[in-house]
Amino acid sequence: MGFLKEFKEFAVKGNVVDLAVAVIIGGAFGKIVASFVKDIVMPPIGVLLGGVEFTDLAIVLKETSIGPAGEELGPVLLTYGIFIQNVVDFVIIALVIFIAVKGINNMKKKEAAAPTPPPPALSKSEVLLEEIRDLLKK
Repeated sequence: MGFLKEFKEFAVKGNVVDLAVAVIIGGAFGKIVASFVKDIVMPPIGVLLGGVEFTDLAIVLKETSIGPAGEELGPVLLTYGIFIQNVVDFVIIALVIFIAVKGINNMKKKEAAAPTPPPPALSKSEVLLEEIRDLLKK
């Protein structure tokens, strides 16, 4: 029974839930960035480079290959264009995360630097009570 109690405490801790939410949002964010790079960034770059589609860039290592049953499998390719696409995805994701973390850190600095408001002024009766307290202490 102790194991289940410990597991429950572990599973419902804020850090575990926060991590799960972060992983889910990160996966969705990764899809958005991958689509942004593939559908928005790379086509203009391909046009600038003479109509090249990066995912189609490859080096043929062997024209045809034969499978275990003797069937022809097609060419063996080194698809470096897909690698370039993934590198661009990574750079954009890293840049966005850097900007987000920098913004969050700046907001934290502003909160820490915000001056605390001065305490409200004491009324005449509060001042008199403090004087009486001080006199009684003597």
